Order: sequence, then C-alpha cells, then structure tokens
Amino acid sequence: MLEWLNNNSGALSSIASFCTLGVWLFYAQLLYLGFARQRRPRIIINRGRSKSPDGMCLISNMSSEAIFVSNVMGVLHTSQGEYTCDLTDYTRTDDSGEERSEEHATRQGPLASGDYHQVCSFREIIDHIAEGHELDIDRNTLTLEDETLQALEIRLIAIYGSENRPLGAYRCFMLEKENRDSNIKHQDCLIVPNSFDTHRLSRRWHQKRIRNWLESLPSSR
Repeated sequence: MLEWLNNNSGALSSIASFCTLGVWLFYAQLLYLGFARQRRPRIIINRGRSKSPDGMCLISNMSSEAIFVSNVMGVLHTSQGEYTCDLTDYTRTDDSGEERSEEHATRQGPLASGDYHQVCSFREIIDHIAEGHELDIDRNTLTLEDETLQALEIRLIAIYGSENRPLGAYRCFMLEKENRDSNIKHQDCLIVPNSFDTHRLSRRWHQKRIRNWLESLPSSR
C-alpha cells in the first residue's frame, strides 16, 4: 500500500488540489449568492386594512438599502382597454371635496429600508383614473356603463442605492364581484392580487419597458 502511494503521489496530490479548489469555489459561490441577495432590490406592493376597494394600497421597501421613489402610477384595465394616471402627487379629498392637506404628501422621495408608503385607497385610485379620463364610473359599485372593470395595476419606478439605472415594480389586483346577495344587481367588489409577489424590473433589457410606462402617462403625451 505504501509503495502504491509513493508511486502515485503526484496524481494523488493533483486530485487533492482539485478537490480543495472545488471546495473553495463552492464557498465562494455561497458568499457571492449571499452578497447578491443582500444587494437585490426588494419592493412589495400590497393591499392593507381591507379586501374591499376601501383597503389601502401600500408600497414597502424590503431592500437592505434605501430606495428613491420617482413615480407611482395606477393603470385601470377594462374590457375596452387600459387607462393610466400618475399617483405620485395625488391629493386626497374628503367627502365635501376639500383637500386633506395633512394627507397630501408626495410619494416621490427616499424610502428607508423596512419603511412603507401608504398611497391611498384603491377606490380613490380608481376615482382619480376615472376623473383624469372622464370615465363615468359609479363610485359606490365601481361599475362602468359601457365597459367592464377587470383589474387595477400599480406601477412603481425607483432608484436603488448606487445603481445608475431605474428599476420598476408592478402588481396587478383583480376587481372581483362579491356576490353576497343574488337579489342585488350591483355589489361591491373585492381587491384580489393576481400574483403571490410583486414583479420586479431591474435588468438592463427592462429599461425600455420602464420608459414606456413614463410615456403612457397622460401628461407626457
């Protein structure tokens, strides 16, 4: 046995070196994946307080660093097409039509790690889109005479850390009718997300799609 080891010491030494290299590469890969995961932006667009249209639209920054929110947009999908509006500086109003100045704060600005923005209720977002595009939507039942409301999409454009290019995030919420009483023709609807997580657009090839978002805003046409 010892003679065999002496005769093959060179080959065994090479095999041991390759095994050691493989172990180091394995641990280097683990370290890189952990670092990349910490550096990856993590933005969550969610529904809070209620499943009804009066529930609040929340934007949370779960990244390890702060993000700078540039634009927040709402897109109403109907059977006849889609309608887009800018929610970045949207001013909420009370029942008398007066602006609630204490609740008027631009969504543009830095958002610290673990912090969140409360945009407004989903019903207010739909109202704002309807007003901007002159849609005759019933505010109580969220119905439109000649079109069927299908979904509400929330889009976000932000800058993460020291990245040079913007990132996008979006999540779509279905407007599902709540049939509690079949004798009532129009019921309120439920806000139901159509995906488990928020979609992230952070790659270089996503930049064209993000530019298209900005160009779709009525003020940019």
